[in-house]
Amino acid sequence: MAVESKTFPVVATAFRRCFVWAQITIVFLFLEFALWAPTRQIRNRWAVIASITILALVLIDALIDPSSLKRLGLGLPKMSGASVVLGIGLATIAFAMILVNWAGGQIPANPTWFPGLQSVWGYVLWALIQEFILQSFFFNRFEELYGGAAAVWIASTLFAAAHLPSPILTTATLIGALFFCEMFHRYRSIYPLGIVHAMLGLTIAFTTPDSLLHHMRVGIGYLRY
Repeated sequence: MAVESKTFPVVATAFRRCFVWAQITIVFLFLEFALWAPTRQIRNRWAVIASITILALVLIDALIDPSSLKRLGLGLPKMSGASVVLGIGLATIAFAMILVNWAGGQIPANPTWFPGLQSVWGYVLWALIQEFILQSFFFNRFEELYGGAAAVWIASTLFAAAHLPSPILTTATLIGALFFCEMFHRYRSIYPLGIVHAMLGLTIAFTTPDSLLHHMRVGIGYLRY
């Protein structure tokens, strides 16, 4: 009986790790299908499937442990954490603008293409959704598997890979995700991260020639631009 009582927790832990890895793999594949499927109609279907799957798995987490809203980053941010995130984000934007101007780049880089006000609000919402996917889903699962420090790197690398083959967005999202994941690990709120994510994304669109950016498309959309 003593041997059996010790074996059960080990088996349960191994099963949980396999289950978490299965969630990560399935959701990432669904997202890749949504980015690389040959037609827009099929990509949209996979996007819906991926969204439903992520929401269902996160909802299950919340139902099992109601206190997990804080762990998921869905609680209101503390002023101290939000100030740090927003301060670093604004400083990065100012540095990027100065650097582009110093290098002789055109600002705006694409006078004939820049999102209108409605598109900007839509992008802010999309940035928040991306942070929900990155932090509330992927980061939390990697944190459970390997701890917070490793999760920062693994989740960031996965997030950057989802932006292939765009060299600008892949590089920018790797750097950005390392910052976002570290801030999430420390302060546990996706809302200031979503705001800064949107601000940085719009800065990239404002300062990078569309010949490199391809309307900020990734996946097959980047190749077909």
